[in-house]
Amino acid sequence: MKRAFKKLHTVVTIDFSWTATCRFSDIVLPACTQWERDDIDLYGSYSARGIVAMHKLVDPLYHSKTDFQIFSELCRRWDKEAEYTQSKTERQWIMELYNNCREANKNSHPLPEFEEFWAKGIIDFPQGKPWVRHAAFREDPEINALGTPSGFIELYSRKIARYGYKHCQGHPMWFEKAERSHGGPGSDKFPFWLQSCHPDQRLHSQMCDSDYRETYTVQGREPVYINPEDAKKKGIKDGDLVRVFNDRGQLLAGAKLSDNYPSGVIRIYEGAWYGPTGPEIGAIDTYGDPNTVTLDVPTSELANATSANTCIVDIEKYTGEAPPVTAFGGPIFVA
Repeated sequence: MKRAFKKLHTVVTIDFSWTATCRFSDIVLPACTQWERDDIDLYGSYSARGIVAMHKLVDPLYHSKTDFQIFSELCRRWDKEAEYTQSKTERQWIMELYNNCREANKNSHPLPEFEEFWAKGIIDFPQGKPWVRHAAFREDPEINALGTPSGFIELYSRKIARYGYKHCQGHPMWFEKAERSHGGPGSDKFPFWLQSCHPDQRLHSQMCDSDYRETYTVQGREPVYINPEDAKKKGIKDGDLVRVFNDRGQLLAGAKLSDNYPSGVIRIYEGAWYGPTGPEIGAIDTYGDPNTVTLDVPTSELANATSANTCIVDIEKYTGEAPPVTAFGGPIFVA
């Protein structure tokens, strides 16, 4: 990412918190939070149980603006404001979004007028019917064909095979990883498999900069969980500051010993904020972001998904004076 950022002429970021992306940007436009603007939202996770009127609690603080205001201002400078806003205010856009929803559901579930919904604050949709994926296909696979070339479930795809991809051929296959722990490629040099799964204490990276972080950090750093026997071999005790590293990068974290992890496996939750000691490539991350050491390759040429769990590292007790955490706080003001 550092190399990529250096290739860009100008990077503009819109955010309400001083993230690592903001630190590497040329221009940062301060957006307000969801508590400082009116909006409308769907709720119910993946179930779409209803809609919520998001009433702002306070006006935007300091110099922040809503996203709509920011882009309206940008468009005004290029004489495109009328085209962008379509001559509607932010409130009118919220009303239009609601009325589109109201029109789409008028036969199955009539919704009240906008002002009534806005005053009520929430509307529940009726309970849906149980749904089973491919149930219609199971009942009659000819009439309810799937979207595959044959219309059936395909274990072999001629279409995918014709792409000629090295790591995604016509049927499911095992491909040796670029690196793998427990005797796999590279494990002689970096013997630990690093897991970076979803965190227990936050949602991805959200709220990592809040004071709640102090309830789970170790010496102000993101925890790294390690098997007690592995820690003993490395001379690491619970609460020690450690360095996790490989040929791609390095980070500081706080050791937490736990029998929940087998030998050769360590865990740092994803979402830890990136805070390097400097802009140079390879600078140590001061807080404990696992992205610093993960392999930057896709799962295959077809899926191009992340390969976060294909990551091997080594770990050692950190000695010397530890650099301060740079992942949080605001910008540095200069004269």
